[in-house]
Amino acid sequence: MAGRLVLFDLDGTLVDSTPGIWASIRVAAAELGLAAPTSAQLRSMVGPPLQEGFAAAFGLTGADVDRAVSAYRAHYSVEGLFRAQVYPGIPELLARLRTDGATLAVATSKPEAFAVPILRHVGLLAGFAGVHGATLDGAVRHKEQVVAAALAGHPDGERPVLVGDRSHDVLGARVHGLPCIGAGWGPAPDGELAAAGAAVIAPTPGDVPAALAQV
Repeated sequence: MAGRLVLFDLDGTLVDSTPGIWASIRVAAAELGLAAPTSAQLRSMVGPPLQEGFAAAFGLTGADVDRAVSAYRAHYSVEGLFRAQVYPGIPELLARLRTDGATLAVATSKPEAFAVPILRHVGLLAGFAGVHGATLDGAVRHKEQVVAAALAGHPDGERPVLVGDRSHDVLGARVHGLPCIGAGWGPAPDGELAAAGAAVIAPTPGDVPAALAQV
């Protein structure tokens, strides 16, 4: 494990951020005059970039996507940001990996301007060698882009791997030839991670070290 670079997604992997995300989605939908979001729409938006999430879940296009993102962020930055909670077992997992000599970094499609305060608020920030996220202007928002930034930021990391909870994590890692360990404790529907081609699926954070030994 010494020297290995282990990248972690944020939402749905390190923290359960659904309460704040869902509240902000509801506010955005109301501001655009849309019907109250269904459970399926809310679940589908945890993980992907906001722009793609609003387009896919609500059928929005063009300026309406931008309006929805702006309304979401206005609410999220004030009321939703700090409602995230660390998943049980995550602090212990991170401590074990650091003890084993791994380099840990975050690669998230959430804007870095939000990711850093969240990690600081929940007490995880100091344990990561870097946090690599999206930009607020949308120029960087896809998983393969933030993975690229993480790899560039840690060029000495050996055998890099991503731990993530949704199919876009698996696919974004694959662009760079990285295996992805599926975070089975996250919000992905049954079968999504396997169908996307996750190298291994860890049912709980405690199963990640054994999964890392397989990839």
